[in-house]
Amino acid sequence: MLTKTQWQFCLQEIGEMFPDARCELVHDNPFELLVATLLSAQCTDVLVNKVTKDLFQKYRRPEDYLAVPLEELQNDIRSIGLFRNKAKNIQAMSRMIIEQFGGEVPQDRDVLTTLPGVGRKTANVVVSVAFDVPALAVDTHVERVAKRLGMNRWKDTPLQVEEKIMRWTSREEWSRTHHRLIFFGRYHCKAQNPRCEICPLLPLCREGRKRMGIRKDELLPER
Repeated sequence: MLTKTQWQFCLQEIGEMFPDARCELVHDNPFELLVATLLSAQCTDVLVNKVTKDLFQKYRRPEDYLAVPLEELQNDIRSIGLFRNKAKNIQAMSRMIIEQFGGEVPQDRDVLTTLPGVGRKTANVVVSVAFDVPALAVDTHVERVAKRLGMNRWKDTPLQVEEKIMRWTSREEWSRTHHRLIFFGRYHCKAQNPRCEICPLLPLCREGRKRMGIRKDELLPER
């Protein structure tokens, strides 16, 4: 397992690799970000952005999503995985935002998770990106990187990953760290064919050492 000092080294190196990491979901306001993040579950940001390019022209407010039959909304997002369930959640979420929050997206993470289809990860993304509240969302990339490096155990839940990263990372760096870990996992430490051979974190990465056939006694000294 990594030490806290080694984790800080990893964050520094990843920050140098991806200094401009950011949310790649295209949106113009908190509600659009909420919808886009909900759609991104088990789907790539690239595909979501293709769909929302037209979707956000047709639907601009929560009321617009309720003004059409469910089947029409399903058809508009049909290329997105789980589109039937996501369309149902978007309409239910829109109704709740109108009826309970005056048409405005709540800024509190715990309140956001009461909305249909909105889990902790989605809520963390929204409060962080839309409202500039320090938060650390654990998606598949963040979880994979944390476990490959040895920051977390393989059996740890996303919540346990989130909690440990937050403990070992300064609060003002949570949101920035979230984006950089996503970029690192999306473009470098990929699910398939990670770029271990050119990775500056290889000496500290348990999964990378295993993939490259490096024994513990061949490791570089701690940094």
